Amino acid sequence: MGKPKSSSSSASWSSLFGLGCFSSSHAAHSGESGGSGGSRNAAKVASSPRPPAPPPMPMPSPEDLSLSLAGSDVLAFTVEELRAATRDFSMTNFVGEGGFGPVYKGRIDDRVRPGLRQPQAVAVKLLDLEGSQGHKEWLAEVIFLGQLRHPHLVKLIGYCYQDQHRLLVYEFMARGSLEKHLFKKYSASLPWSARLKISIGAAKGLAFLHEAAKPVIYRDFKTSNILLDSDYTAKLSDFGLAKDGPGEDETHVSTRVMGTQGYAAPEYIMTGHLTTKSDVYSFGVVLLELLTGRKAVDKNRPPREQNLVEWARPCLNDSRRLERVMDRRLNGQYPTRAAQKAAAIAHKCLHVSPKSRPQMSAVVEALESLLALDDGTVEPFVYTAPPASK
Repeated sequence: MGKPKSSSSSASWSSLFGLGCFSSSHAAHSGESGGSGGSRNAAKVASSPRPPAPPPMPMPSPEDLSLSLAGSDVLAFTVEELRAATRDFSMTNFVGEGGFGPVYKGRIDDRVRPGLRQPQAVAVKLLDLEGSQGHKEWLAEVIFLGQLRHPHLVKLIGYCYQDQHRLLVYEFMARGSLEKHLFKKYSASLPWSARLKISIGAAKGLAFLHEAAKPVIYRDFKTSNILLDSDYTAKLSDFGLAKDGPGEDETHVSTRVMGTQGYAAPEYIMTGHLTTKSDVYSFGVVLLELLTGRKAVDKNRPPREQNLVEWARPCLNDSRRLERVMDRRLNGQYPTRAAQKAAAIAHKCLHVSPKSRPQMSAVVEALESLLALDDGTVEPFVYTAPPASK
C-alpha cells in the first residue's frame, strides 16, 4: 500500500504518452465527493512567456493505455456500464461540477460488471469537451493514479476511453472536499481535532508522492483537491497537473506556470522552476486556511486582508498576535500550544526561499507530534475544589 507499484513505469509512461512537459489552460476544478475539486471561478496563475513547446506526441490508443495498465487493478469500463452505474447519469446522482466536467455518484456491482466481487459506491467524472481541461489532463490522471496507491490518495477504480468519451471512476468520498467544509456558508465548522487529522493526512499524501522512487510533484495542492471520507480521512485528488520530479542530475523541472492563484510558490510563478518545495509552499497555504478559516485569496475582504499569506504571516511566530488570525468559529476550543506549533510549521512551509522549507516527511512528523497536545481539548474545564479541612 505504501509504495508505487512500479518505480520505472512513471518515466516510461510519461515518455510514451508525451506527458513530460505538457501544459493546458487549466482552471481550478470542483467536485463535491470524488475525483477533482475547486471553484470554476478560481483565478488561474498567470504564466510568463516561455519558449515554444515541442511538437505534441500522438495520443495513445485505448489499446495502448490498456496495455500500460496491465497488472494494475484499474478497470476499463464502457459508457453503457457507467450509464448503468449512475442510472443514466441521473440528476439525482449529480454531486458537483468543475473545469473537468460533471461528477455523479454511482454504484459498481455485478449488475454493472458481472463477476465483480466487491460492490462499492463510486464517483464518476465526465470530461466536458468544452471545459477548461482536456485529454492530456485526463490521461495524466489515469497514469498517475493508475500506478500510485496510498491511503491518502483517492483511489482510481477505473476509466472509460471510448470514441470521444473520457470518464474516470473513483472511490466515493462521502464528505466531499475540504473547501466545502471550510468555506461553504451553511457548513458546520470543523473542530480542531478534525482540522489536525486532515492536515496530517494531506501531508502524508504529499510526502508519499515526493519520496516515491520517481518523485511526483503534485502542483495543484489546495482545499478543493483534498477530499474527505466519512471519518474525515483526507485524500488527494485530481492529478491533471502532476509532473514527474527532476532527474538525478537536475535541480528542478522547467514548465509553464499553472495552478490556482494564492497557492503557487513565488519562485515558481517568477521562473517556472518547479520542485517538491513548490508543493510544500502550497501545503503551508492550506494549513493556514485550516488555522484561520479564510481563503487563500478573498477579494471580498479589505485590501490588506485579501491575500491570506501576506495578512497572516506576521502573526504566525508571535504567540500574542496569533489569536487574532485564528478561526473565530473554533471559539477558542483548541490547545494553545498545538495552535502555536501548527502556525510555526505553516510559517516554515511558506518561507520565501525554497531551500529553507522543510521536507514533507518532516512536516508529517511535526504535525503528528501535536496529537499529544490535542488530548482532552474537547472536554470542558471543570474545577474540583479541594476537600474541606477538618
